[in-house]
Amino acid sequence: MDAEISGQLVVPEGARGMVVFVHGSGSSSRSPRNRYVAGALNEAGLGTLLFDLLTPEEEADRANVFDIELLAARLLLATERVLEEPAAARLPLGYFGASTGAAAALWAAAEPGSGVAAVVSRGGRPDLAAPRLGSVRAPTLLIVGGHDEQVLELNRQAQRELGGETRLEVVPGATHLFEEPGALEQVADLAGHWFTAHLTP
Repeated sequence: MDAEISGQLVVPEGARGMVVFVHGSGSSSRSPRNRYVAGALNEAGLGTLLFDLLTPEEEADRANVFDIELLAARLLLATERVLEEPAAARLPLGYFGASTGAAAALWAAAEPGSGVAAVVSRGGRPDLAAPRLGSVRAPTLLIVGGHDEQVLELNRQAQRELGGETRLEVVPGATHLFEEPGALEQVADLAGHWFTAHLTP
């Protein structure tokens, strides 16, 4: 992979699917939350890719951080590159998006022929992909903290607009970053079950 989409690719032996992580605004491929979830998915037999959507120079311009179309284009490029890797080439594909990254994941999944088989959103902003939600056919799991009230309402609205199978899971007592004890473990468990159910070779 070239420098602008360099990242950490892990493909366990006998992997049943590949999950590309799409971080949110103010985060990066080094996000401890995404790394924790990625590790749990690896243990469940899924490959993972964590990468940076933007270069540090691009991130310095806040407009880029919320340019969902640009972020989706980067995600599609990273997806194309990772599927060129022999270990990942034939694996079913999923996206795990957090915050604004969830909007980019849904925008990219709506592309004709994207090949995305499942999407999971953690504390996501799917409303930022509103023009594309009706075109998303991939089964989509929306995970939101029970105390993240504004984002929860935005997810409820977006769920009504999504074009495929959807489920909204609320983690009781959790806030936007799922920093409460046990909250991130619930996210990893929900995501793992969703991906293993929908990423079948």
